[in-house]
Amino acid sequence: MRASREQVQENRRTILEAAGRLFRERGFEAVTVTDVMKSAGLTHGGFYGYFKNKDDLIAQALAELLGGSEPLSADLSTLAERYLSPAHRDNSACGCPVAALASETIRQPGGARAAMTAGLKRQLERLSEVSPGSDAEQKRRAAIGNWAAMVGALILARMTAGSELSDELLSETRAWLAAQDQREPKPKA
Repeated sequence: MRASREQVQENRRTILEAAGRLFRERGFEAVTVTDVMKSAGLTHGGFYGYFKNKDDLIAQALAELLGGSEPLSADLSTLAERYLSPAHRDNSACGCPVAALASETIRQPGGARAAMTAGLKRQLERLSEVSPGSDAEQKRRAAIGNWAAMVGALILARMTAGSELSDELLSETRAWLAAQDQREPKPKA
């Protein structure tokens, strides 16, 4: 019996959610198609009805994880407080896909890199809306610096998790970002 269109879409969404969670938790190489399908509650044999291969799954999972384009509803300090929290650090499976997978995406085929790049562009546009600056150029520069600081700090905090240094990386980066948010932008010469 064939599944309805709605069931096919639901299964595809379930597979992408499972893949996104597993990839963030364990990385691309450590996760098999069988792992993803089992986590999704589906049989391995059905995988190729949804995706060409694992590379296609990786690219589509990244696109799904990074697809949000809604405006940010919080200021930079609030975003940094949430992003640079011990809870976010300790839950990579449900956390930021950029911090979890950027270094692995470098070694992936073009589809995965394209999805990660598109997601990064969207995130910078969204952050530009809440970043300090008197014009679009200053806001974009601040967005790039703030996002790089946040992702970098989260990666380093995860690397040193369980140590005082990990907590310090989170708190000091939050403090640094708050100070940047309070600075008056310098006028253009």
